[in-house]
Amino acid sequence: MTASVKLQGIVKRHGATTVLHGIDLEIRPGEFFVLLGPSGSGKTTTLRILAGLETVSEGAVTMDGADVTTKEPGERDVAMVFQSYALYPHMTVAQNIGFPLKMVGTSAGEIERAVADAAAKVDIGHLLARTPGQLSGGQQQRVALARAIVRQPKLFLLDEPLSNLDAKLRLETRLGLHKLQRSLGATTVYVTHDQEEAMTLADRIAVFMDGRIVQVGTPREIFATPETLAVAGFIGTPPMNLLPATWSGANVEFGGATLPVAQASPSSRPVTLGIRPGDLRIVAGDGMAATVERIEDLGDSWILSLLDADERPLKLKSDRPQGVAEGSVVALAFAPEAAHLFDATTGIRL
Repeated sequence: MTASVKLQGIVKRHGATTVLHGIDLEIRPGEFFVLLGPSGSGKTTTLRILAGLETVSEGAVTMDGADVTTKEPGERDVAMVFQSYALYPHMTVAQNIGFPLKMVGTSAGEIERAVADAAAKVDIGHLLARTPGQLSGGQQQRVALARAIVRQPKLFLLDEPLSNLDAKLRLETRLGLHKLQRSLGATTVYVTHDQEEAMTLADRIAVFMDGRIVQVGTPREIFATPETLAVAGFIGTPPMNLLPATWSGANVEFGGATLPVAQASPSSRPVTLGIRPGDLRIVAGDGMAATVERIEDLGDSWILSLLDADERPLKLKSDRPQGVAEGSVVALAFAPEAAHLFDATTGIRL
């Protein structure tokens, strides 16, 4: 019971404002697909269009090859978990979970069986007699999940479901969610602005920026080969260092240094050079001079905040920088294949 989903040329306007500018997307059956982007980039609107909670201005939504663009939410065989959980406070956990089945006239015995099964899958079988007010945030979240899976929908939609949980619980719930999705085999579309969440949960990710999809790929592809400057600056913690540079032959010149890169340019051209903080290293020989502003010890790694000669901020991530103190001047370099080069004007990967 899994769905394939296709969005073709989806445009959404609110009056004179266009929220989505022609979204094209194909989601495979059984896939855990994440819509990732900053606030206001259009990812939740896209999810609501899939659910049938928002209409489209242009374009088509198909599920398993059938056009559902104008179908009501109830006709789509989808279940949605909201950020707010939306539980009924006067009902018990069991009544909350069973509510979607009650609405479609399922028999009491069948509801009881389905509720017990769904509750067991998310580990809340012992809480069925309680009301939402007697539960922690994490438990409420699992009730909302159980209510979504009780109907065994073809498509499972989740809108920032972990954002109200504390960091430790978020991590635990993330693992549980991934396991649950795999055991159900349900096609899942998940919205988040948290890239770590996206990277750990997704089979594939669509990165949203300003109402457009700017890149689709596996977490590894998006991290290793960001297609645009915007994606490069958004993915990664800390984000990629981006510097103006000149690319000529097999070298880049930036900040008073010249270093080799993996590809050669036939002519000299201005570029934006991208280097991940983990790929930047302190060297004894030739490199770009930078001043160490701050050293953060994270236990398993160190983050150095630096300023280059033009006072541009840089980040370096290292196991243990030996003999480096705040205020000292160091030389920075990177391996040739670690350089990401983007067109200085369009921001597109070269």
